[in-house]
Amino acid sequence: MRVQPAAFLRTTLPLDLSVLPALDSGRYHSIWLPDHMVSFWPDSIWTPEFTDLATASPSPHRHLDALAVAGAAAALTQNVPIATSVVDTVRRHPAMLAQTALTLDHLSKGRFILGLGSGEAENTVPYGFDFSRPVGRFEEALKVIRLLWDSDGPVDFAGQFFTLHHARLDTELYDGQCPPIWIGAGGPRMLEITGRFADGWWPAGAWSPEDYAEKLGVVRAAAEKAGRDPMAITPAFIQTCLIGDDAELAEITAAPLVKAIILQVSSAELRRYGHEHPMGDGWRGFVDMDPGVLTRERIIRFCEQVTPEMLFAIIPHGTPKQIAKIVKDFCDAGLRVPKIMDYGGMAGLKYGARSAAKVREAEDELMRLVGDAA
Repeated sequence: MRVQPAAFLRTTLPLDLSVLPALDSGRYHSIWLPDHMVSFWPDSIWTPEFTDLATASPSPHRHLDALAVAGAAAALTQNVPIATSVVDTVRRHPAMLAQTALTLDHLSKGRFILGLGSGEAENTVPYGFDFSRPVGRFEEALKVIRLLWDSDGPVDFAGQFFTLHHARLDTELYDGQCPPIWIGAGGPRMLEITGRFADGWWPAGAWSPEDYAEKLGVVRAAAEKAGRDPMAITPAFIQTCLIGDDAELAEITAAPLVKAIILQVSSAELRRYGHEHPMGDGWRGFVDMDPGVLTRERIIRFCEQVTPEMLFAIIPHGTPKQIAKIVKDFCDAGLRVPKIMDYGGMAGLKYGARSAAKVREAEDELMRLVGDAA
């Protein structure tokens, strides 16, 4: 399994589908579409006082439905796989996910990847969805999806979360194959589920190559125990990083929206790297995020406590060549489909305009490095 980078298609307004021909050129393994109701950036600092990005967009939460955008992407491309990164099983019933995935697989002629996760608070709790026991719900949803894909005729299912009675999904699989399922997973139970069910894996948090290798080992051990080929599971990763020289990084790490990435990190993880979390002990990171209820005062206090050293402790940073070397270490640990995400673009319009070129330079250098290694 060779190393090949993935591309992101933003599913926010303004939607730019004009980039699809370039993404369909063979350079990328797949196109990943994030699926959110809201972004994690707190509303209280999405103002011109804190970022000039607020002058270009009135809100950080102008998200479109990733599954609908995937249909457009499928129709406008011919070669590259289209993947959701990731859809949760709280907001969508598994029967609908099963049908939608088959629809997108037919539209793309077998190029759709159903990326699934157990969800997070920010996209569920504000809308009244039941976010209790998300992992149990997720595992049962996987069983329902597979049951509907694998069964001929009506099926019954009685679970803790979902019930089917004489339910049918008679739409045939495209070319006789189920769409691949890739799972976003970081905790022990989710990693074990990934090994039993998934065709690909996105870690939810892997702060070092050693951490990545350890979690991939858990996935592969679970696959082997389930009688599956552990090497058939594609290891992927969104490598969030800060791309820039020393002068740029000094400016980037002073930006409130860049500091806000620490909100995605748990207090336990941050403590492992020698720092106490500004949100206090017990903060669980992205699972606890609800950007609409974090007050301006609390976020200002948070930003005052986030230091460059705190950011650098957990986020790869440096020039494109330096970033490529870091991602190469993850590839040595088993990563095969990396997406390099330059979070430095959130430092403002100036850095956002430069971000894509920096990422492409890092990708080029990464491919040279892994080619040399091969």
